[in-house]
Amino acid sequence: MVNRHSYKCELGRHLQSLAELEVLCTHLYIGTDLTQRIEAEKALLELIDSPECLNKCQLLLEQGTTSYAQLLAATCLSKLVSRVSPLPIEQRIDIRNYILNYVASQPKLVPFVIQALIQVIAKITKLGWFEIQKDQFVFREIIADVKKFLQGTVEHCIIGVILLSELTQEMNLVDYSRPSAKHRKIATSFRDTSLKDVLVLACSLLKEVLAKPLNLQDQCQQNLVMQVLKLVLNCLNFDFIGSSADESADDLCTVQIPTTWRTIFLEPETLDLFFNLYHSLPPLLSQLALSCLVQFASTRRSLFSSPERAKYLGNLIKGVKRILENPQGLSDPGNYHEFCRFLARLKTNYQLGELVMVKEYPEVIRLIANFTITSLQHWEFAPNSVHYLLTLWQRMVASVPFVKSTEPHLLDTYAPEITKAFITSRLESVAVVVRDHLDDPLDDTATVFQQLEQLCTVSRCEYEKTCTLLVQLFDQNAQNYQKLLHSTSRITVDMAIQEGRLAWLVYLVGTVVGGRLTYTSTDEHDAMDGELSCRVFQLISLMDTGLSQCSNEKIELAILWFLDQFRKTYVGDQLQRTSK
Repeated sequence: MVNRHSYKCELGRHLQSLAELEVLCTHLYIGTDLTQRIEAEKALLELIDSPECLNKCQLLLEQGTTSYAQLLAATCLSKLVSRVSPLPIEQRIDIRNYILNYVASQPKLVPFVIQALIQVIAKITKLGWFEIQKDQFVFREIIADVKKFLQGTVEHCIIGVILLSELTQEMNLVDYSRPSAKHRKIATSFRDTSLKDVLVLACSLLKEVLAKPLNLQDQCQQNLVMQVLKLVLNCLNFDFIGSSADESADDLCTVQIPTTWRTIFLEPETLDLFFNLYHSLPPLLSQLALSCLVQFASTRRSLFSSPERAKYLGNLIKGVKRILENPQGLSDPGNYHEFCRFLARLKTNYQLGELVMVKEYPEVIRLIANFTITSLQHWEFAPNSVHYLLTLWQRMVASVPFVKSTEPHLLDTYAPEITKAFITSRLESVAVVVRDHLDDPLDDTATVFQQLEQLCTVSRCEYEKTCTLLVQLFDQNAQNYQKLLHSTSRITVDMAIQEGRLAWLVYLVGTVVGGRLTYTSTDEHDAMDGELSCRVFQLISLMDTGLSQCSNEKIELAILWFLDQFRKTYVGDQLQRTSK
């Protein structure tokens, strides 16, 4: 090893020996000294600018004693081939072929080195996509290269699949240092000439996996399946029309599958493949199969004719039914979350009138309702996934006035049950939160408001049932609260529980009142709103009279929410008609 002083001096020159390069790797990737790391980063830039760079990279790959030496070589090559002024075409072909041979001869390299080297090939391929030598597009033979890997060992197959996956991601990645029109031109050409072949190849590999008995104890086998599923997901997540959609806008996503892919999507075997994989694989892999199904469920409607769309939806619904009838896999939080996303996407992409026409609809809507009720009752399990279930029910109920089909939608049966499950589960959670000192869901007001805004639509379906339940619960809890206020020996825990329940009830009353729609509201519904609002105003009066002893921040925040909803519904200057 070189001491620190000589290290700095020597690196200022041209990093003559392998030993010096390995010291650079150590300081760059695992060093803890900030000064040494900064010096190493400077040396890395010098190395990339050096005419000896390619030779040094080769030296590191062939004689380096650590994985970090190979990683440094991959990093240098990546920066070298990404320059705005490219290397000569012959040199880039040589680098690509060298790396392909290198990873083929050493398939057991550590994963981060394989990935870094493959990313170099992906960058070379993308940036040279339109380059021609001897009347040939020299960088487009990637699928032919991958097929050679697929004829080798499992490790070779994994490398081939990672190569396609990284290339698909690289083609989708916008490089803001280059003209966006050029990126779009390359991505569109890749989509039109190669992406369908990549997807077909990936699906055929998955069919081979299912055709043989799965040895899930074999780590290599598991890794191969995982990489193939990631490849399919990268294909389905491709930015097909250059919209660069915001990935956080999850609810509104439609996958703009090219028309040339129709045949793949019309084959029932395609959907069956991924449902079968979900049921056959362990959770880490089955959630990737579900992620693919989320994208299949989001396929643009215009890809199909009306009869084809009905058939495709029927196959999706059959898959949902099978999952809910065999729910063991949903105990895994990853699977559960992806399945909730899958259900929400179904309603985003298909109309209620289409869903009710599916033969299995009555049974499936019953299963989904039971699944939702169970999910709401287990409020502490995967709370971030409930958003998708409430989105599904909100959109289903909002569609009811527009359904022209004579088939029963059954939402008048199940929507009140969903509302009841939400109300009772939130009230029951308070005692557990207080006694076990858990994080209080009421403290996360952003999530509470989001869920209440979704619930407000659902709660107005068969409103009489919801109103009766809320009146009963409000009276019971308000009486208990009053007793505790006047008790001389009140217990702090009991008081906290009662206040938490009342806070939830005030939020819920504000929610159902805020869900009133002018065009569907009746005098009877307005009278019910009055019954509920009256109780909140009485609670406000009670709290005002005993302000010193019954001030509670959670209840007060809930009252502010209620007043805002009440004002928007019954006091605002935009009202279409006045209420009795």
